[in-house]
Amino acid sequence: MAKIVRRIKQLREERKISQEAFYVDTEIHIARIETGKSNITISTLNDICTYFGITLEEFFKSDIF
Repeated sequence: MAKIVRRIKQLREERKISQEAFYVDTEIHIARIETGKSNITISTLNDICTYFGITLEEFFKSDIF
């Protein structure tokens, strides 16, 4: 789970998107996910990937994994 959270945060920060802006755009509480206060489903992870314009496969091809 920690690796998934790091990857999400990496993608968000690379694109210079704040947690607030991400929430406004997606209605996904990324802050809760990034702080470990909320678990993430595959469906939500897929929505996050779609927002960033990548596939789940691309998400997991990171050096983080």
